[in-house]
Amino acid sequence: MKNISLAGLIALLLLLSNFTRASAQDATVTIRGGEFMQNGQVLKIHSGEMHYSRIPKPYWRHRLQMLKAMGMNTVATYVFWNYHETSPGVWDFKTGNHDLAGFIKLAGEEGLNVILRPGPYICGEWENGGFPWWLQNNPELQLRTNNKAFLDSCKTYFTHLHAALNGLFADQGGPIILVQTENEFGSYVAQQKDVSAADHKAYKMAIFHLLKESGFPAPYFTADGDWLFEGGAIPGVLPAANGENDVANLKKAVNKYHDGKGPYMVAEFYPGWLDHWGEPFVRVATTKIVEQTKKYLDAGVSFNFYMVHGGTNFGFTSGANYNDKHDIQPDLTSYDYGAPISETGWATPKYMAIRQTMQQYLHQALPPVPERIPVMKYASQPLKAHMDALNWLTQQQPVVANQPKTFEELGQGYGYVLYRKKFSDAASGTLKVDGLRDFGVVYVNGKKVGELNRVFNKYALPVQIPANGTLDLLVENLGRINYGAELIHNKKGIISPVSLNGSELTGHWEMFKMPLNTTPKVANERVETGKPAFYRTTFKVDKPADTFLDMSDWGKGVVFVNGHNLGRYWHIGPQHTLYVPGCWLKKGANRIVIFEQLGKKPHSTISFTDKPILGEKQ
Repeated sequence: MKNISLAGLIALLLLLSNFTRASAQDATVTIRGGEFMQNGQVLKIHSGEMHYSRIPKPYWRHRLQMLKAMGMNTVATYVFWNYHETSPGVWDFKTGNHDLAGFIKLAGEEGLNVILRPGPYICGEWENGGFPWWLQNNPELQLRTNNKAFLDSCKTYFTHLHAALNGLFADQGGPIILVQTENEFGSYVAQQKDVSAADHKAYKMAIFHLLKESGFPAPYFTADGDWLFEGGAIPGVLPAANGENDVANLKKAVNKYHDGKGPYMVAEFYPGWLDHWGEPFVRVATTKIVEQTKKYLDAGVSFNFYMVHGGTNFGFTSGANYNDKHDIQPDLTSYDYGAPISETGWATPKYMAIRQTMQQYLHQALPPVPERIPVMKYASQPLKAHMDALNWLTQQQPVVANQPKTFEELGQGYGYVLYRKKFSDAASGTLKVDGLRDFGVVYVNGKKVGELNRVFNKYALPVQIPANGTLDLLVENLGRINYGAELIHNKKGIISPVSLNGSELTGHWEMFKMPLNTTPKVANERVETGKPAFYRTTFKVDKPADTFLDMSDWGKGVVFVNGHNLGRYWHIGPQHTLYVPGCWLKKGANRIVIFEQLGKKPHSTISFTDKPILGEKQ
């Protein structure tokens, strides 16, 4: 090899640097002439949304390949602030499903662009709309307002998020091509009438400036129903429409708020819909979605399927809604959404129909559909141990106060709290817990006397407490509301005084915390019908595969498999199975722990099935 001079080496490095910079600039998406432009060509964005936190990390590549085989060139994802700031000031962008950068890198390796939706508010049927629960403990902080304490918290979040993703933006050669500022803020403006229009505007502009100052590059976009653009749009930022099927309406609205030109994008194109406990599972017809896809393709409209693949609300991550009939509507554990790619990553008939439609419009053959991850119906397993949950829980040291404390005041975000009140004299009458948030089982001297339930607006029941008796209320957080004006009223547990026959019950309330953030060790002891209990078993696996736990014969609770919280089950449906990812199983012995909070009957076995039960029992 010939020697190269220092000047020659510097010139070569400058040449390589300029080439790299030029390549990155070519890959960067810009908006010119009413179009998205990339590599000197018009880019039509055909995107599907899926969320890294709802898919086991070992399955990320499979799901991304499924998306690409359906004809998409882009993947969109929300970023969940409360998923990454796991406790105040403690950040996790590395472990397991928290590895957001890893998900985005995989998307780039699969030849996909990425749309980043960082919030800070994200809705998404996710607990508290993505906000950390402890923000409510700061009396000076007001969510989604032009409030210094809140904006300072958002700045900290954006700073950590950008640091985790630095190098992955298109102007750096990475796959992230678009960044959303806030989320559906026009909708919030319409719902939150207690805040002035001037303050709403100041807030959305403050978030936008924080995003830019934290280093997130243009182009940016907002997302709202197009009839809500007035409250959510930002000058110079592309307004994208959610759920707009009429192309003429879409173009008219975008033109009004974007200097009379596009590009035109539907940020959320709904192939399915969200689902609540106690309500029918929503179905959206394939023919309707295919026809709408063709309309967008014919009109040159960019779109993002929300959701293309929903996944699962593992653990306590599911959020909730509310309406005139229900004070809360908790979301299912399954986030299947009726999406083209099912909860377990299967190609549905809707998927195949959309794939066929996309193939007709594209100029290159789509890659083959990835093979389905193996699924198996394992044999039913005998339960090897069971333990009284109340006895176990009350062995810990309680918090004692004159009035019941909220979860937030107790420093607990999720799970359960047992509220205990002892009586020296006999008492009877109507027990009222108007501040119940959200589900409570009531016991007198350890015997179940009834249930209170915010879903069905039941806050009272009759009780008879003997002398020297004990009243227990086991209260569950069913998921904080993630959409609407009630987002700012999201404390859990018991949030106001408890009364008996109209008199407040004060003095020496004991509170036992049960966050279930780890799997309890289950001893073997007698369990009474009507009492909450833990069950344990192990089962052996020769070949790990996806499977489902059939919970249709159980009451209500959560299940852990090898330490992973699969999420909530509830006999009211419409979901009657829990998805068990095969990648969370191992060859040999696998441990199951079940927390059954209703205890309507004893259980001796746990059963598996090889398909989900969503919407109807089999």
